[in-house]
Amino acid sequence: MTAPPGAPQRAEASIWKLVLTLSAAGAVAGFLIVFVYAWSQPIIQTYKAEQLRLAVQEVLKGPDRYDTLYVYEETLVKELPEGVDGASLEQIFLGYTESGERIGFAIAYGEPGFQDIVRIIFGYDRASQALLGMKVLDSKETPGLGDKIEKDTSFVNQFDGVLSPLVGVKPRKATGDPHEIDMITGATISSRVVIRIINNQIERLGPLMDAYVQQANAAQLARAESMP
Repeated sequence: MTAPPGAPQRAEASIWKLVLTLSAAGAVAGFLIVFVYAWSQPIIQTYKAEQLRLAVQEVLKGPDRYDTLYVYEETLVKELPEGVDGASLEQIFLGYTESGERIGFAIAYGEPGFQDIVRIIFGYDRASQALLGMKVLDSKETPGLGDKIEKDTSFVNQFDGVLSPLVGVKPRKATGDPHEIDMITGATISSRVVIRIINNQIERLGPLMDAYVQQANAAQLARAESMP
């Protein structure tokens, strides 16, 4: 049998119509994705900034204020040179009492855990070498096991007053050493990553914190001496 006259033309027209329809739908979908992304990003960033602010307040025990410091050219600075975008730099936070006394530094960082990146923030008093607190900011560790690093209050509370460097010990093996952290049974990998993050960041940033405090003390002394 032969196709009716005009059938190939109708089939070709239908194919092109389908292609044009799919192309238009794809363009509209792409536009909507870009639009929703652009619309939602400021909201997401605002939410993240607020959650970080609350976390800084928590691990520094409610400071009256805090300064945002930037890791810039292997130093901590409060003010960046003109043209340098602080959003692209690592930040740590220095909390103060109402009278201006330093409380400690809040440091946020992440490293690979058992499942994915574990990101935490911890408060640290450089003068006493003591931690002030720890909070998990982001974790996808195994529910019921690894996620205890944020849900097990007995584990989290250990980071209030413990001295650095931290030493992880298995349950019931603690000796009372002020550096010890009891790890979670069944979640030793997740426990260790929290301890490792803290130890690594204190070792890396410790000299920068010391230098910043010394410089701030020198500037404060110079101001006091210049007063009549």
